[in-house]
Amino acid sequence: MSSKQATVDYIIDQLAGAGDIRARKMFGEYALYYDGKVVALVCDDRLFVKITEPGREFAGDLYAEGFPYEGAKPYMIIHDELIDDREWLSGLVVITAEALSDPKTKHSRKR
Repeated sequence: MSSKQATVDYIIDQLAGAGDIRARKMFGEYALYYDGKVVALVCDDRLFVKITEPGREFAGDLYAEGFPYEGAKPYMIIHDELIDDREWLSGLVVITAEALSDPKTKHSRKR
């Protein structure tokens, strides 16, 4: 089942306080980028945030772990009532992004 654009738009709107959040459609689902880093996925209209140690400490016991798709690493499943809390959600995304390494730069191959 694919995620609805309206769900992604709502999550991005809720994350407006975090800064520049972008969504990219991938195989009917969405990857959410912050500062060039994939910090979360929206799959089956549910928000999955990458697990980092600072993110775990921030979220405490307010999340469950689950898999956004078969073969994926576990992610934090963020429940709807927490998505509705703009400040909390923005804080989690910023803390998660800060804990992730910078994306690898792609080198073009010269012939």
